[in-house]
Amino acid sequence: MPRPRIEFVQSQFLPWQTAPVAAARPGAEARVLSRDPDTGALSLLVRYPAGWAREGEEWLPADEEFLVLQGALEIDGRRYGLRHYAHLPERLPRRRMAAPDGALVLTFFSAAPVPRAGPPPAPPDPARTLLQLDGFAVPYTGRFHPEFPPGAGRKVLYDDPVTGDQSWMLGTLPMRWAERAERHPVVEEMFLIHGEVHGNLGVMRPGAYFWRPPGIPHGPYGTLTGNLYFFRTKGGPLSTEYEDPAEPFRWDPPHAPILPEEIAPFAAAAPSAADGW
Repeated sequence: MPRPRIEFVQSQFLPWQTAPVAAARPGAEARVLSRDPDTGALSLLVRYPAGWAREGEEWLPADEEFLVLQGALEIDGRRYGLRHYAHLPERLPRRRMAAPDGALVLTFFSAAPVPRAGPPPAPPDPARTLLQLDGFAVPYTGRFHPEFPPGAGRKVLYDDPVTGDQSWMLGTLPMRWAERAERHPVVEEMFLIHGEVHGNLGVMRPGAYFWRPPGIPHGPYGTLTGNLYFFRTKGGPLSTEYEDPAEPFRWDPPHAPILPEEIAPFAAAAPSAADGW
């Protein structure tokens, strides 16, 4: 069974749990944004308490990708501060992790994160290894699609040389909106870091998350304040087809998320602008 469509849920309404990270991050807790029932892949918000640490040589049979939202995380002498990003492929060994002052980290595992002790049976793929990237230092790129409405820039974080999957941050200007809907041939996954987004299924606030399967028309979108998103694709690089929307853009869309049964109770009401994450 493929991962279900989640569009959209405010992550601050989801419960904190220890089980999803009990093996790989004992002492931390997570909000489960989405889960693949077949592979065990997870999209999470992981919260590390101040003073958290883990030592011992180990590796994961899963890729780990993350973006630091608050605080700082340390791995084998590298300090990942605000908006630092990494893509750590499966079998990458690690010896020490810590969060001296605590951290909130947007985290993705490509399979169930169950650590293995000792050295890995084979080295990780160096072409798929991105040990550290400072998101502030990544330049914005402009017109990445000839039909994309002006007023937005993309910070490219990762292009997977094997799968073609991509990860990036997108920043948009205030008082910007589009008139056309979009669709993509790949999965599009998003977490809203700052600002608000007015779309065909409601108004997304900071902490909003969606997992959209391929081929689904969506939008158009607009923002009063401007915003900063984190995006990933699964199944290859992003490409976009534009089309006329089923309904024209509006600044006051009804709250009508499309959610699987297990998440629906956490999105019964429209979020408030005051709800933080």
